[in-house]
Amino acid sequence: MEDRDTGAGAPEVGASSASPGSPGPGTAGWQQRRPTEPRSVNGQAGDATHNQKGKPKKRRKRRRGRKVFARDDARPGDNRAPAQGKAAVAAVELKPIAAAAISPVVPIPRPEQGHRRPPVHELPVFAALDLGTNNCRLLVAVPTRHGQFRVIDAFSRIVRLGEGLTANGRLGQPAMDRAVEALKVCGDKLRGRKIRKARLIATEACRTAENGVEFLDRVEREAGLKLEIIDRQTEARLAVSGCGSLVERDTQGVVLFDIGGGSSEIALIDLTGRRSPRLANHIVSWTSLPVGVVSLAERFGGRTVTREIFTAMVDDVAGRLAAFDGRDRLSHLKASPNFHLLGTSGTVTTLAGVHLDLERYDRRRVDGLWMDRDSVDRMVERLVGWDFQQRCANPCIGADRADLVLAGCAILEAIRAVWPSERLRVADRGLREGILSELMADDGVWRNDGRARA
Repeated sequence: MEDRDTGAGAPEVGASSASPGSPGPGTAGWQQRRPTEPRSVNGQAGDATHNQKGKPKKRRKRRRGRKVFARDDARPGDNRAPAQGKAAVAAVELKPIAAAAISPVVPIPRPEQGHRRPPVHELPVFAALDLGTNNCRLLVAVPTRHGQFRVIDAFSRIVRLGEGLTANGRLGQPAMDRAVEALKVCGDKLRGRKIRKARLIATEACRTAENGVEFLDRVEREAGLKLEIIDRQTEARLAVSGCGSLVERDTQGVVLFDIGGGSSEIALIDLTGRRSPRLANHIVSWTSLPVGVVSLAERFGGRTVTREIFTAMVDDVAGRLAAFDGRDRLSHLKASPNFHLLGTSGTVTTLAGVHLDLERYDRRRVDGLWMDRDSVDRMVERLVGWDFQQRCANPCIGADRADLVLAGCAILEAIRAVWPSERLRVADRGLREGILSELMADDGVWRNDGRARA
């Protein structure tokens, strides 16, 4: 089951997709003027013609030229990254054995300094992998303008690693098999590129499963990837780091939430003081609820959800939020017009797609979208009123999410009840983007003048 995701041809990440950005290398059309050689009256090349007496006759030379336009996929000097099959050999060889596995952060020697504006294939390449309770996702990117990067390869697949975890406390064999197969694809992609640094993480499913560490040992043996299990605070910070550019300059307060498969991270961000380039530096309180769309749907049911069942799911999450001691740290800003919610998860992107009535999910239209309170109310009400088949039929939900989307809506409604806001901003980005931003910033690839450094 392939998941919708950012592809290699996606626009630069780090700014809202609704805001214009400078074109990346090899994106603008180009033209060339080529002079043609002057010719004599008989068609032979020459500088002058002659009359019958042999005396040279002066004649005006006319330099001709024509404009030549090249297609994007066939222009000379294209700076785009090579196709996967023609990529450079990775500096650290990755084999499906433990001894050659990728470490959580892979340092690779820097190439020699190139041109001031190096083409994409000369820029340092970074990678981020997130193995969650529901999805396995990979992003490979190169830095561009300051604080931004361009995705050159991506992979996402719904693996449902946490299937049955709530009832059994262990990862099931079919779920682990699905995840390993997806991770093998990721390993092949990483081995095909010269990666400067990579960070490969696992979240709630591997954190809580009795056999989580045992499973990651298998991943290292069979897929050649060494994943690290991150704690909930790190997960919350990375989610914030991935969404920094969607928080505008005049914003005073934000409640950022990431509704995952097995857990939901919530961060309260106060921006009333001097603003740091890193949004995560402004977190004043955070929590990680041990409940996500997979775990909640397994406990209450996801296919047939009555209004009573939906209300029970909302109440369950609300009870967990009531135990969050830092929930009031932004109470002085909740009435401000410069306070809003920021959601990064499949739940909010699905709501946005339904709101826009998209015939096919389009990340460019969803990422950075603003929804007002009434619009969110209408979309939740619409989804609660649909049966399972109607949810399957919607192109922004589909069969893979039809049994999970109402659990996500229940978590969203509990969050909105605690932090009511007139506006919700939708982010189709998250942990992987946060990892890439932090790796690039720590490596110093962004110069002060805004250009990426090779």
